[in-house]
Amino acid sequence: MNSNDPNHSPLRDVAQNPEATARYLADVQRVLLDIGKNLETLALETRVHLRGTNVEGDRWYHARLRAMPVEKALGQVLRNLNNLTEGLEKSAYKRRAHDETVVNTAKDRKEKELEKQRKKNPPVLQAAPNPPQQGAQSENSGYGVPTSIYDLGKRESA
Repeated sequence: MNSNDPNHSPLRDVAQNPEATARYLADVQRVLLDIGKNLETLALETRVHLRGTNVEGDRWYHARLRAMPVEKALGQVLRNLNNLTEGLEKSAYKRRAHDETVVNTAKDRKEKELEKQRKKNPPVLQAAPNPPQQGAQSENSGYGVPTSIYDLGKRESA
C-alpha cells in the first residue's frame, strides 16, 4: 500500500497478518509488564509511607485503616493490568487459531461434501465368498487354532 494514502493505517497491515499481530501484541504486553513493575514498586512505597503516617492520638491501627482505600485502588489497578496482559496473550493465540480455521474450512467443506456424496450413493457391497467345504478346511482358518493368548505365536490378537 502507498503510505501517502490518507486511508492507510499501519495497524491494518498488522491486523491482516497473524505473526505481525502476535509480535505487536507481545510488544504491547512487554511495555505493560514494565509499567506493572513500576506500579508494584509505587504501591509498595505508597503503602510504607501511608502506614507510617501517624497523627497525634492515633491508635496503632488508624494509619493502616486510612491507607487501606489507597492500597485497594492500587491493587485493583495491578489486577486489571495483569488481566490486560493475559488478554493480550490470549488474543494473539485466538488470532492464529482463526487463520488456521479459515485455512482448514475449505478442506473440511470438501470432506463433508464427499461424505454427503457417499451417503447419497453408497458403494455396492460385494457378496461374501462361498465358505470352503468341511473336508477341505485349511489348517490356519483363524478359528479354534490357538487355545490361549500364549499360543498365538506370530498372530496378532484382536
